[in-house]
Amino acid sequence: MAGSRFFGVRKFLSPLHKRFLSSGEQLWSRGQDLQPNIRYYQLSYVDLFGVQRSKLVPASAMRDLGDGGVGFGGFASHLDMTPADGDLIAIPDPDTFTVLPWQPEVAWLACDLELNDEPVEQSPRRVLQQLQKRMIKEHGVSMKTGVECEFFLFDAMEAPKLSDRLDTQDKPCYDSHALMRRSDLITELITYMEQLGWGPYQADHEDANGQFEINWNFADACVTADRHVFFKFMVRSLAEKHGFRASFMPKPFPDRTGNGCHTHISLHDSKSDENVFKQSAGFFAKQAFKTGEVYPLTDKGRHFMAGVLNRTKEVIAITNPTVNSYKRLHGVSTLSGATWAPSLISWGNNNRTVMIRIPDAPRLEVRLADMAANPYLLPAAFAAAGHLGMVEKPDIPFDPVMGNLFDPHYANSLTLPSLPIDLGEALNAFDAATDVRGVLGEEFS
Repeated sequence: MAGSRFFGVRKFLSPLHKRFLSSGEQLWSRGQDLQPNIRYYQLSYVDLFGVQRSKLVPASAMRDLGDGGVGFGGFASHLDMTPADGDLIAIPDPDTFTVLPWQPEVAWLACDLELNDEPVEQSPRRVLQQLQKRMIKEHGVSMKTGVECEFFLFDAMEAPKLSDRLDTQDKPCYDSHALMRRSDLITELITYMEQLGWGPYQADHEDANGQFEINWNFADACVTADRHVFFKFMVRSLAEKHGFRASFMPKPFPDRTGNGCHTHISLHDSKSDENVFKQSAGFFAKQAFKTGEVYPLTDKGRHFMAGVLNRTKEVIAITNPTVNSYKRLHGVSTLSGATWAPSLISWGNNNRTVMIRIPDAPRLEVRLADMAANPYLLPAAFAAAGHLGMVEKPDIPFDPVMGNLFDPHYANSLTLPSLPIDLGEALNAFDAATDVRGVLGEEFS
């Protein structure tokens, strides 16, 4: 579907968009400086369903782009528009300039969206950007995140059959042979991530047969979200090249662990960049951790965490957005003996059965989300809940969990709230969540 070819200088631009704008001539010149062989620019955005959309622009045409962007029919993707709306304009963000390592004649750029010279407020990237600005303005902090992206490798022609017929262990996590049988693909991904400057630091075979994970360094929430988008695109592209099909489906098999997207969160002073969750002593000692370990959090950290715990049911439709998502959260025990997914709203120290785990560092690991989550809306949902916690300053609603929540007898002995049983319940909770929806923005909600 064609929009108008290019859109030139616009007279009325918000300061935010002025920050991101770069003329087509400048982008073309930058591309030639970094990689003289660039012939195409892939201008990309993500819709509300997390689907990546893009157009491929020849390098020769980038010089004619002016200070505008490329046109799309907004109704053709999931952005809550009608066929009667005008052209959706995708404006490339030069800070995201990324040469495709496996196709170096192409440069990828994430885009911000406008309609009728105004930002598209419901676009996922915009929602996250606005929340980051609000956190800085109202709390003096910016949010940094890291994500653990899990995926399956299927046979390209016979999905969902696994690509590796020898991957049959009941407990396949960290299996050396299964990992190395897919080392050509995994090492290629790691090499490219190193070239892109992401700081990948480990890869492993995960808890389900045919399942893998690659970890890279945390960063500003918007940067991590852009990389999350690109990671999924890169994994799918390279898997196809190797004759596989990559799947990020939350729960492809009822008897195997699903694809989680554990999200690591910390808040940092917007001026000094100091981690504002970190505190030398106090809170956790008062909580009488039976292990004797102390994991202190500041007031901001405790209030942020309380906000997420109190608002989990209100944002879970965003972090776990499909019918299949709830099969991961409320599934029966797997062949390996654990789902590794929470079913109760809970928190604790270095305990992988709780929803919010606080490992040996001043950060939260929220183990709720799955790989169907929109890479921009996922951190935005946690930011909205945490922001309300810092505004309202509630106490943490229940004690830390010390035991194994995957043991039904132990779990039933506690009075912890259950996560929504299905997407319908989650959507009803979101519809009723006026405060959360207000923070995410009227246009989005």
